[in-house]
Amino acid sequence: MTEPLYYVDRSDILEGRLAEVRAGMRDLAEFVEAREPRLIAYNFYIDESDSTMTTLAVHPDTASMELHMELGGPRFRAFGPLIRMRSIDLYGRPSPAVVAQLRAKAGMLGGGAVTLHALQAGFSRLGPPGGAP
Repeated sequence: MTEPLYYVDRSDILEGRLAEVRAGMRDLAEFVEAREPRLIAYNFYIDESDSTMTTLAVHPDTASMELHMELGGPRFRAFGPLIRMRSIDLYGRPSPAVVAQLRAKAGMLGGGAVTLHALQAGFSRLGPPGGAP
């Protein structure tokens, strides 16, 4: 059974770079939306102190995330001078390629731990209510 992947990363926004981070988030979201129709959710958040950026993504499967990492890689680099990656948490069963891509991304953006979380119990209702097409 294919299970979705839930991705959450947190980064410190470097001093004086908030406006650039906000512009970069908008540009990246537009880029991804136009090129990755299978991606279920891709959202950026900034905390109330304007010091932390959080990215939340929901992929239907590991192939979707592999594509995202390949397409987005060059664009992720643009965030290097703006943030310092604190952590990446991935929930679900990724391919070894995704794990390698995430570790490379964390290293490129200032470090931070990559933590994998295995599903133990639960369910997802990612489709239309009642399973209707």
